[in-house]
Amino acid sequence: MLKEKKLIIFDLDGTILDSAKSLANAINFTLDSLKREKISEDTIRNWIGNGAQMLVKRALVKKRDFDENEIDKELFEKALKIFLDFYSKNLTNGSTLYPNVKNSLLKLKNSGYKLAIATNKPTKFIAPLLEFFEIKEFFDLYIGGDIVDKKKPHPMMLIEISKRLRVDPKFIVMVGDSINDLIAAKRANIDFIALTYGYHGEEEEFFKSEVKIKKFEEILDILGIKNG
Repeated sequence: MLKEKKLIIFDLDGTILDSAKSLANAINFTLDSLKREKISEDTIRNWIGNGAQMLVKRALVKKRDFDENEIDKELFEKALKIFLDFYSKNLTNGSTLYPNVKNSLLKLKNSGYKLAIATNKPTKFIAPLLEFFEIKEFFDLYIGGDIVDKKKPHPMMLIEISKRLRVDPKFIVMVGDSINDLIAAKRANIDFIALTYGYHGEEEEFFKSEVKIKKFEEILDILGIKNG
């Protein structure tokens, strides 16, 4: 079934890039600027995946789940500005490609697949990262969380990619590392491959995914592409 796919949509952070350190640096710079206590990288790693605004809010209240009433709006706007400014100037500082990503993307592209990225990260950050790691040429399209009205786990982003690249959802597979990716794919009627590294936390539903891989290059085996 997966060998019939024509388009592969990837999440970015935690799937293609390990960006936890760079995001943690930006969060802690923000907190330090506000005279607030810094947070460990491991904790911040578990907060990644819902976009910059959510990450900043979690840092301000120091927990993953919270009520919007707990957020001081004026403080949040100030913190978000500091975070985005610092992060934009330090995008690649601490970020790395996961092993075998570049070579695997090349093989997928050479095998005729269309490739796209759906990330809750603001769009303006995507191209500079892809260019720095020399993988931008592999992607036909990338969409950030500010391009559509609703971020993942809403399916809007995936549906938009399907429309723009003119590929029916039945010929698309989503590859991601979190429950948000899984839910978005399900809601868009798109098959899903779960990467068991990344920022998924311990969500039980994610680990019940029908197709799971431990390494990025295992995508090639699943799709029947010679990996050698």
